[in-house]
Parts: sequence; C-alpha cells; structure tokens
Amino acid sequence: MSIKPDHWIRRMAQEHAMIEPFIDGQVREGAISYGLSSFGYDIRVADEFRIFTPATGQLTVVDPKAIDAGAMVPYKGDVCIIPPNSFALARTVEYFRIPRNVLTICLGKSTYARCGIIVNVTPFEPEWEGHVTIEISNTTPLPARIYAHEGIAQVLFFEGDEPEVSYADRKGKYQAQRGITLPRL
Repeated sequence: MSIKPDHWIRRMAQEHAMIEPFIDGQVREGAISYGLSSFGYDIRVADEFRIFTPATGQLTVVDPKAIDAGAMVPYKGDVCIIPPNSFALARTVEYFRIPRNVLTICLGKSTYARCGIIVNVTPFEPEWEGHVTIEISNTTPLPARIYAHEGIAQVLFFEGDEPEVSYADRKGKYQAQRGITLPRL
C-alpha cells in the first residue's frame, strides 16, 4: 500500500466525487485549517452535534450494544461546548465515496490535541460512502470549545490491491450514512 499525494486526491475528488464538497488547497483564514494538503485532506466538522450528557438519561454504563440515545443531547450551532471529561459525536461537512482499492486512516488535528481534545474516527473501508461520524473527547477538567465548519481531522489515503469483498459488497451497517449515526448492531 502506498500513501496518495495531493494531485491524486484532487483528481479522485474532481473526477470521481470521492470528496464532496472538495476544497482544493488549505484554508487558514482565522480558522483551524481544512482542505487539501500534501498527503491528505483535512476534514471539517459540521454544525450538528450530539453531546454526551448522562444526567438526561438513565445511563449507568456506556454500552455500545445499547446506547442510551437520551444521554446524547442534539445541538446545532457554530460553536459546541463539550463538558469536562465528556465527549460529543459530530459529522463531517464532507461526504466521502471511497474507491474499491483504497483504505483511509483519519487522525485528529494537532491544534485540538494540544488542548486535550482527542478526535477518534475509524478507517474508511474500500467502497464505504457517507458522512463521517466523529467522536470528539474532552479529556480536560474544563469545558472545551469546538468550532463548526473548521478543520477537525486529517484523512490519509492508502491505495492497494482490490479486496475480494468490499464494505459495499458486505452491505456494511454504516453504508451511505447521512448525519450523525449512533452505534448499530
């Protein structure tokens, strides 16, 4: 597998709608940067969030097989405040269509990491498509501010041989997701 550079990402976005909307180049004008970089694409967080607030539900344990949706308060706005030692789910502005011979890895931006804010995104598998659901953890004892429509993480694209079975072939449970998607079995 090899990591793919800016000209490959641009071509795939423009000719195959791999990233929509696509920003050609990095935008930094008073914002946390986003858009095309040398060997990746910096994704933006949309203005839709689900903030984990256990006081609203009957939650006694976080269970990925039975998430308490009542503990995930919907919020829409340009700035999201995540409570201390808590987290929020969000989604990308961008919609992705991953080629059959590509796997991505997504890493949080250093601007947030340097503030104790950790971004977790699982790999985008071959032929997966959708908005990316992002988990943003506030590891600090203070409230943390997240800026909508600005950079949140960087996607790296790796090209290899085509797999026998892709995410689309096996009808993955998060295929073509739109908006924030809670855990599914």
